[in-house]
Amino acid sequence: MVADEYLIGRPARISREAPVLILHYSDSFIRPGGATNTAYNLSSLGAGTSVVGVIGDDEMGQRLRRALSNLNITTDGLVVDPNRPTSTKTRVVGKGAQEAQQQIVRIDRVDTRSVDGPVRDRLIRAILNAIPCVEALLISDYENGVISPDILDACLPKAREHDLTITVDSHGDLFRFKGVTAATPNQPEAESTLHTVISSDEELEAAGKSLLDGMEARAVLLTRGSEGVALFERGEPMYQIPVSLSSEDEVVDPTGAGDTVAAVFTLAIACGARMRVAAHLANVAGGEVVRKLGPATLSRQQLAEALKRSPISPPR
Repeated sequence: MVADEYLIGRPARISREAPVLILHYSDSFIRPGGATNTAYNLSSLGAGTSVVGVIGDDEMGQRLRRALSNLNITTDGLVVDPNRPTSTKTRVVGKGAQEAQQQIVRIDRVDTRSVDGPVRDRLIRAILNAIPCVEALLISDYENGVISPDILDACLPKAREHDLTITVDSHGDLFRFKGVTAATPNQPEAESTLHTVISSDEELEAAGKSLLDGMEARAVLLTRGSEGVALFERGEPMYQIPVSLSSEDEVVDPTGAGDTVAAVFTLAIACGARMRVAAHLANVAGGEVVRKLGPATLSRQQLAEALKRSPISPPR
């Protein structure tokens, strides 16, 4: 679980001590980041949402728990590890009266040691307790030491036993996740798993087939930044969708767009949408949130309005 902290300041002058900006503090706030941003997206779209993950025994962990509770996200599955800090990404943002806001620097406080022992066991119990109460399991893996083989061996068979929609959004090796419904990696993550570079449609199609086979998945939705998304389904041809933006000038902040894509794709599948429809919805949603600062979310009404404005036609 990650807390995204924002420190906002008004540019005042250049420091005499070093060639750096001096900002006059104006505001600060935290938003759910990492896996909690995915949960925030699901909740914003109206889904009943629970989080299971690790926070520290510190003020940032308490603030993140309160922020999630205020968003109607169930936090019973948060496990406190007293030996590590809550993962926190602090962004310093400058914004003047007439200037566009601009991120100046980011400071990460993240402990990537493997979660083991009693904390791992409590985490497994929390997952197993949650699975019978939900319709979908979305695994958001930021490679911060939480998603271990023990965790996967405990939760994936149980989720399949309950016939859940299982989706994966992972920064690490995708082949660890066997028998899932779908995965939503970005292209660099896919290339890292496959130890290859994707530079043509032929290589893209081959990569999609390799991911489907290696993960034993029903579908893979590959996000490709300015190239849009590519959907791979068993027994179906590759389905490519261009980016849902009129111009790259519309991009304010791409932070968290992958979380939005994973959340919308998962929720659409869990509600019975065809994979291509789910991919279209996710692509439009991802294009919408990059117009906002920081990890952003959409309500159902905002997503509906974005679909009306989108230059991309839905699949038939």
